[in-house]
Order: sequence, then C-alpha cells, then structure tokens
Amino acid sequence: MPNSVITSTGSYIPPAAIPNNYFLTYEFYGSDGNKLERPNADIIKKLYEITGIRERRYVTDGLTTADIAYLAAKQTLNGVDRETLDYIIVAQNFGDAKSDNTRTDMVPTVAARVKHKLRIQNPYTIAFDLPFGCPGWLQAMIMADYYIKSGDAKRILVIGAEILSRFTDPHDIDSMIYADGAGCVLVEASDQEAGILSHSSRSDTFDNAYLLWLGKSYNPKRNGDKLFIKMHGHEIYKYAVRTVPKVVKENLDKAGLNLSDVKKILVHQANGKMDDAILKRLFELYGIKEVPADIMPMIISWAGNSSVATLPTMFDLILKGKLVNHNLQSGDIAVFTSVGAGMNINSMIYRMP
Repeated sequence: MPNSVITSTGSYIPPAAIPNNYFLTYEFYGSDGNKLERPNADIIKKLYEITGIRERRYVTDGLTTADIAYLAAKQTLNGVDRETLDYIIVAQNFGDAKSDNTRTDMVPTVAARVKHKLRIQNPYTIAFDLPFGCPGWLQAMIMADYYIKSGDAKRILVIGAEILSRFTDPHDIDSMIYADGAGCVLVEASDQEAGILSHSSRSDTFDNAYLLWLGKSYNPKRNGDKLFIKMHGHEIYKYAVRTVPKVVKENLDKAGLNLSDVKKILVHQANGKMDDAILKRLFELYGIKEVPADIMPMIISWAGNSSVATLPTMFDLILKGKLVNHNLQSGDIAVFTSVGAGMNINSMIYRMP
C-alpha cells in the first residue's frame, strides 16, 4: 500500500497588513443590538490579550478566492507537470465572492476555477470543493490519503483558501479575528516509510452545530439582507479545549506514537489563548505539566485567522525556513489539528520524508 507524502508546498499571504488600530473608528454593537459603550481602544486591547492578534492580512479588491488559491497552487506546482494531477481539492466555505458582490458563488466550484486558471486540459483531473469549516484543508488531506492508499490516485493538489474579510460584520468585535489567505500542498503516492501515518475526525452537531453561523449585522440600523460570520466565542473555546486534545491523543494512539515522539504540533490558528489552552490540556492528558516552548508554531499574531488556509500556510513557511526557531527534518513527526464550524475537529499525524 502506498504512503501519502507531501512533495511540494506553496502559499499566498496577502501583502496588506491590517493593524489593530485600523478598527479604532469602527462602531461596535453587541448581539442584543445595543452599541458597546467601552472605548474602542479598550475593546481592541482586550481582543489582543485573548487572541494574540496584532494585525491580519486582507486581499485587494481585485482578487477572489479562486485567484489566491491559484496563486498558491502555481507556487506549489513549479516544475510539476500539471496534466498528471488526479485530483484538485479546494477547502473553502464561502465560494468565490467578489469585493463588489459578496454573495456566495460556488458555481462552478472554486476547484473548477483553479483548474481552469492552471490551464489543465486533462478531463481526468477531478476538481471539487470541500466545505468543512476551518478544518476543511485537513479533511481534504484525509480524503487525499484515502484516494492514494486505495490506488485511485498518485498525485493530488490540496488547497485551503478563504477570503473572510468580505464576510465579517464591521459592527461585531469578532470581525477583528478574521483574515484572508491560501495554502497548498502536493500529495503524492510514495513507497517511502514516511508521510501520513494516521488521522481522526469527528463532528459534534447534536449540541454544537450552530456555535458558528451566518447572521445579520449586530447594527440594527444596517439595512439589507447580507449575512456575516457569527460565533458564540466562549462556547467554542470551551468545546475546543475540552475536545481537541482528546482527538489528538486518539490519533497518536492510532499511530502507535507517544507525545514525546512529536517534534511539532500545528494547531489551526484561530485564537492564541485557545491554542495555548489546547496544548496545555493535551500535555496534561499525558501527565506532563511543562509544555515545550518551541513545539507549537504560531503565525496568528501577524496573519490572523484565515480559516482553512492557516495550517497549509504555516507548514509552507516552516519548510521554507521562514519561521524562526521552527524546522522539520527527515523522520520528524508533526501533528496537525483543527477545529471549526460544524462543530468539526480533525487531526493528522505526519512523518517527514
């Protein structure tokens, strides 16, 4: 049975950095429709203390999700025969919304648009989208692994791309969390003793399906029927800290590995404080009180939460030596995990080739 190995990576990080003081002139409202009385400077300071975000990245008006997915894919496929791709899987959740019309546009799929932009003629390069909340890219990786291990595919492009800035309510303080970006990997069948070792997923929809949803602006004076990202942040925090560590441990057990075998843990960059708490809880499950300072790379402070793009972007930066004090060598074990709308959680154990 072949193994699934990542042979190339790429990403698109928008060059425009949006600092926290960008929001000083915003009018924020609560979910009850009442204007928040606290000064914006205090609100922004509190958000920074919780999330660790000091700036985030927004795309320019002329770009769409398909555009940035293509840019990440083009970087990944440098020197690769595009016609040999068996699948192109794009994890995304809002379609190809334009700056002047943010209605969700998924016909054709973002993956089909990326394949078109790559000028691939092969009709057997199957292109499709995967909406799975923030864990979408990781779930696409799991699907790619199944395709490769079944013998159905030898070469798969897996992309995570999102432009969240077009779906954030400017009157909701949570709007400051979200960002834009795209990350991409090429996954290939290999006979090496490396690649994807195991994975685990779960969907807790019975009680938690609507912790993240699309809703109207918190500003009652705002007209129109446009929908924005909404969330019960505190409940998501509790759910993630309680559940993500269990999924990671379950996955390590499945792979026959211990936490001490792991070189890096890549957690979806949703909230700095939450990710720290997830990591602390994971180590507690193994009876370890001290968490190594360099085991969890973080880019949220300057990149924000770009949903499906955070994990592949971070992995690309690590492999290219662009994250200080973080590297992965042949044989190293990396854990990937994500949590998001659904509520969905997944994890993947990966051995570097």
